[in-house]
Amino acid sequence: MSPIRFGILMVPYQTLDVAGPVDILSSCSRPYLEVMARDGQISKDTAAAGLDIEFYYVGSELKPVLHTGNLQALPTTTCDTCPPLDYLLIGGPSPGYQLLECFKSFIRHRSQEVKAIFTTCTGALLLAQTGILDGRNATVNHVLLPQARLLYPKVHWNDSQQWVTDGCFWTASGACAGMDMFAHWVMENCHPQVAKASFMILDYTPRDIHRRHLTTVQ
Repeated sequence: MSPIRFGILMVPYQTLDVAGPVDILSSCSRPYLEVMARDGQISKDTAAAGLDIEFYYVGSELKPVLHTGNLQALPTTTCDTCPPLDYLLIGGPSPGYQLLECFKSFIRHRSQEVKAIFTTCTGALLLAQTGILDGRNATVNHVLLPQARLLYPKVHWNDSQQWVTDGCFWTASGACAGMDMFAHWVMENCHPQVAKASFMILDYTPRDIHRRHLTTVQ
């Protein structure tokens, strides 16, 4: 089976918007879990059930992008050279950030290809800039909901949940809600023991869609 190809749009996002979800996914990956198995922390069977996943950091060009905390990250591919993807993540930059046209075209084109597009925090505002959220349910950092409703009135903005799914679009409110959203995806798509091991390794207790802590992972 081919590895899962996970793309990350390289806009100047808040670091945790992407680092949190990527670390959750990485902690479910087979190579990561194999190290834990060698150290005796989990079973070899759990490690063998881990995800086969590749990450592609998609920039407008191959130049460093500055994120919060003065963190610079280098894209690994561009909109023109990125291979086919299974999933795409859009983290949140400052609320006034305007997408480059190459990013808009990339998102529109890849929305026809991927199984899901995820946004965290203000990433939903970027997705709304493309028009493909019009008529759909979505959320954004709840502090910015009034602004989102003013700028993109055709989107049905929801403030009652940590994240919202509508078709292939998964939109989360703040950065930590984005982590919980990805934990939910992991619990839906990974072997239960893989999910449990991943959260144990991170010493992380996810919350559900209504912010209630999940005390157990089946």
